[in-house]
Amino acid sequence: MMTSKAKNVEEYIAMQQAAISSNPECGTSHYNLAVALIGMKRYDEAEAELQDAIGCSPNLAEAYAQLGGICLQRGDLEGCLSYNKQAIHSRAGFAEGYGNIGFVHLQMGNLDEAIHALEKATRWNPNFIQAFVNLANAYLMEGKIEESIAASLKALEINPDFAIAHNNLTIAYLERKDYEKAVEHCDRAAAFGYDVAPQILEEIEKYR
Repeated sequence: MMTSKAKNVEEYIAMQQAAISSNPECGTSHYNLAVALIGMKRYDEAEAELQDAIGCSPNLAEAYAQLGGICLQRGDLEGCLSYNKQAIHSRAGFAEGYGNIGFVHLQMGNLDEAIHALEKATRWNPNFIQAFVNLANAYLMEGKIEESIAASLKALEINPDFAIAHNNLTIAYLERKDYEKAVEHCDRAAAFGYDVAPQILEEIEKYR
């Protein structure tokens, strides 16, 4: 049985396909159709539409970012990195592209490159919460505890309930031996649904 949401998506897809039929050179219609197809997990079709979108509108940075997202779905980190580099070259100050580049470098263990890209992402978009969280994580991995805490606190200014930021603060405050704050943020991370690592929970129990 098709849900109303799925039916609405199918209707939206049909509308975008009709728009493309009447104006095949409209990059935005190809892009909108691709996003809907991604929502339906029809990645191969979405990829073809995104390539058409770029063919019509070569500066459509979001299309490159979406292509990068499809690469990520397939476990292709290099492909994701390449598309997001094209995204930031097609539009100066495209925060999402820098955020994605930083995330991929973080996955690859390239901490300096990750931090460089994520700092740019947060400068271009001061409300980019995921970039702040990834930046906090990168700082943590590089042993920059104070910088990590500052990035996590910035994320919590944007959304006080963001569980991953609380988890990052738990680890950072443990590193700083600020155990009271570590316990507080561990409890908040768990309360907001984060699955705190067993070794962290075990460590935290020593300071209750």
